[in-house]
Amino acid sequence: MRSALITGITGQDGAYLAKFLLDKGYQVHGMVRRGSTLPFERIADLTDQITLHQGDLLDQMALNRLIETVGPTEVYNLAAQSFVPTSFDQPILTGEVTALGVTRILEAIRTVDANIRFYQASSSEMFGKVLEEPQTEKTPFWPRSPYGVSKMYGHWMTVNYRESYNMFACSGILFNHESPLRGIEFVTRKISYAVARIAQGLQNELRLGNLDAERDWGFAGDYVEAMWLMLQAEKPDDYVVSTGKKHTVREFAQLAFERSGLDWEKYVIVDEKFYRPADVNTLCGDPAKAKQELGWQPKVSFEQLVHMMVDEDLKRVKAEQKLKQEQL
Repeated sequence: MRSALITGITGQDGAYLAKFLLDKGYQVHGMVRRGSTLPFERIADLTDQITLHQGDLLDQMALNRLIETVGPTEVYNLAAQSFVPTSFDQPILTGEVTALGVTRILEAIRTVDANIRFYQASSSEMFGKVLEEPQTEKTPFWPRSPYGVSKMYGHWMTVNYRESYNMFACSGILFNHESPLRGIEFVTRKISYAVARIAQGLQNELRLGNLDAERDWGFAGDYVEAMWLMLQAEKPDDYVVSTGKKHTVREFAQLAFERSGLDWEKYVIVDEKFYRPADVNTLCGDPAKAKQELGWQPKVSFEQLVHMMVDEDLKRVKAEQKLKQEQL
């Protein structure tokens, strides 16, 4: 039986990837940081099928022991300080985790078993101030946040270990991918959750930053398949994973409010406190290489994604209200 170790398994991508690999017959292990409470909400229905281990991207020896104990055939590094605005407030921590954390995992694999196949979660934020459109695997990077800079370091370190030690190490340059499991702090989920609450009369407005920012949004459930396909290829390489279509934050908000029969302009307020010190205005990827070499295709459209997120948040909000009424 093939086995996989997923760092960041409690996050959005980790939850979808764990389910995907279980369906493929894998033995799935996940690394979680120790805490007084552990965020298992996204993988609650999988905890009896996966094995969780405590670990931290800041601890080299612990990573070495984890790789040796689990003995995985594949490692997926999804762990990171991944919220871009926080990276401006905590740039050093972001660098330690999102940049150097990648090196520590690569070094652990090289030391314990260099035959393990490794996937690194790179990001479209590395393109930042884009130099061409759409962005491909050959587009130069110009990151505009500590998060983007850290991801670029991890990306090139993955390339370096592949070339220096002949390791099977791949980077997926994933563009924005969302789902009902997305964290509430991210703009897409912030919108869908606010729409649900407004529709239920629980709040009156939604404050957002740059409505003209353009992103290439896809469904996280589609994108984890691309991660797996990269590690099944004959040779390791790096791939852009995207839909090839871009939409503004304004479009996302408009579709989300329309799903609940609401006029977005009556509720959305632009608030400059949500602007970044250095913003990324537009991102749009070209997934041609992933389609041609991996046979990967995104299945969920932008409109389907927005509707899915709003529908699920409406269910959540109604369930929360019902619970509160029962507790009265």
